[in-house]
Amino acid sequence: MNKIMTIAKDKMVSVTYELKLDGKDGDVFEKAGTENPLTFLFGSGMMLPAFEEGLTNKNGGDTFEISIAAADAYGEINEEAIVDLPKHIFMVDGKVDEELITPGNSVPMMSTSGQRMDGVVISVNETTVQMDFNHALAGEDLYFTGEVLEVRDATPEELSAAYSSGCGCGSSCGSGCGDGCGDGCGDGGCETEDCSCSEEKSSGCGCC
Repeated sequence: MNKIMTIAKDKMVSVTYELKLDGKDGDVFEKAGTENPLTFLFGSGMMLPAFEEGLTNKNGGDTFEISIAAADAYGEINEEAIVDLPKHIFMVDGKVDEELITPGNSVPMMSTSGQRMDGVVISVNETTVQMDFNHALAGEDLYFTGEVLEVRDATPEELSAAYSSGCGCGSSCGSGCGDGCGDGCGDGGCETEDCSCSEEKSSGCGCC
């Protein structure tokens, strides 16, 4: 008979979930089913602390319902994280990549210190590009429902991978990776001269 394990620090946890914004009657933003569950090392900084708090001491087969206010999730919208950047930093092969800076696009940026910063293009004029470096879920209250599928001991390899990388990224927006690894200009301001366009042109919801 398999021993029932309880969620605790350094246990590997797999859950299904449905994430709604603005409470249980809000719109579904994201979901993970049994075919693609969220699996993470509990207590390693991969997930939002409030999300983990709602799962503490649950067992495999338990269901959960977790409400997280914006202040305890990805914070309120920070107006200082909306900045104007010089258009020339988006040059590729000597010309500005107009497709890249289309309003609504998410553009990966890099500070001179090597910090990854995903920003969304708001508007473009002849000389500047206005970008929003707030987290995509800034200002949003989060409401999770789901089921714990499995709780097990982590392997030595999983423990090493989680704690040696400096940033454990979950597979979803439940991930707190943005908070722990730098998710934009909102964590200290972004001066124009410190930003440059990354060669990478894709970004994930939760991962750095």
